Amino acid sequence: MDAVDRRLLAELQADARLSYNELSRRVSLSPPAVAERVRRLEADGVISGYHAHVDLARAGLPVTALVQIQCYGPRCLLRDPEVADWPEVLQLHRVTGGACCALLVAVPAMAQFEALIDRLAGYGQPASSMILSSPVPWRPVVAP
Repeated sequence: MDAVDRRLLAELQADARLSYNELSRRVSLSPPAVAERVRRLEADGVISGYHAHVDLARAGLPVTALVQIQCYGPRCLLRDPEVADWPEVLQLHRVTGGACCALLVAVPAMAQFEALIDRLAGYGQPASSMILSSPVPWRPVVAP
């Protein structure tokens, strides 16, 4: 990646809906050159997708939490491919430390959160931290 690729990434992270024409004006390249660079960044896996940032509370999911699970062996949460399809699970990470994995979850109300914790308890010992606010909810990646 060179400086132009980094500028393209910065512009696309700020607004992924920019046209190649607008991107070309912002990074001082022709639209075909911009299109080729973006395709290469996609093919190399640097750009893995384009997404809308959703306000969870306004989308009807005001209860958000980070949940760590201590689970090991055949009943480990990470071994169950169906967990990826649970609508409450926004992210699932394999982590180091006392827990096996960490999840970012969002639900409409505490009753659904309690039900989710009960379901997760079948895999191991869950420990949760409610998200009260997110002073840094997302930030663009600044490539080195």
